[in-house]
Amino acid sequence: MNIYSENKSQFTRNLWLATLFLVVCWTWGSTWLGIKVAVDTIPPLTAAGLRFLVAFPFFFVLAKFLKEPIKYPKQHNSFFYIVTIVYFILPYFFLNYGEQFVSSGLTSLLFSSMPVWIIIFSMIMLKVKVYTNQVIGIVIGFVSLFMVLRSESVTIDHDGALGITAIIAAALMHAYIYVYTKLKGTQIPVITYNTLPIGIAGFVLLFAGIILEDPQWSQFSFESILSTLYLGIIASAGGFLAYFYLLKKVNTVVLSFIFVIFPVFALVLSSWYEQQQMQAESYFFVATLLIGFAITKFEMTSLLGLKRRYIEKSELK
Repeated sequence: MNIYSENKSQFTRNLWLATLFLVVCWTWGSTWLGIKVAVDTIPPLTAAGLRFLVAFPFFFVLAKFLKEPIKYPKQHNSFFYIVTIVYFILPYFFLNYGEQFVSSGLTSLLFSSMPVWIIIFSMIMLKVKVYTNQVIGIVIGFVSLFMVLRSESVTIDHDGALGITAIIAAALMHAYIYVYTKLKGTQIPVITYNTLPIGIAGFVLLFAGIILEDPQWSQFSFESILSTLYLGIIASAGGFLAYFYLLKKVNTVVLSFIFVIFPVFALVLSSWYEQQQMQAESYFFVATLLIGFAITKFEMTSLLGLKRRYIEKSELK
């Protein structure tokens, strides 16, 4: 009876974690369509600012509930400014700007390269060892990404090229900050890390939007407003909470596959909502792209080492 109860409890726990995993994949996959709909009638700076201002109260209340500090430690002031600007203000403006010219599905593919940039920055900044399979995965991924863009003729259009550049810049900035955080900010609580930068980024982006974009508030569509609320409450606050809960419960390698899976959700949603069917050959290159990025998740030397030890033990028997 006890064994049955333990197995049932373990099954329920695994089912809960698997459900949360899929929720995060869906949430992050739908983010790109949410941005696309938001910037349809809301200018990119304004849309990004409103998203963060919607999300900020949820983070603030959570910080108070968990009794986490809002401010960064004084010795991390410079790190705070870098995170606010390079992780929140600039990349989210670039993403919103880019999605004016690039489909949400392709945007998600471009941004899914971010973990690969993390490997590259880690190699440069942290002197982390890069395994052969990771190099192979990076090459496969980026060649496949180039072929997808070529197949979809995105680079021919000037605005499309600017959009792609902006999205890749956002991915690079996020990757850089993740690695820089390992150098400077590992002791800062996760809630503290995000709360005040999100609030400040929201005010800065909205203020810049009002000055530079002169948004016509009366022309904001119901769909754009609803998408902005979705991005702030569900994608930013809800997705964040689910992800970091999983981070404490699930193996980090398994969790990192969210970055491989969410583009699939994004492509399906993009095809459905935007009515933009990809070329047949593009699906093949999307598959190889995701496989390439998946390969980078493993330290193949370690896996081969485990296999060798298993063979040695088998031979001893």
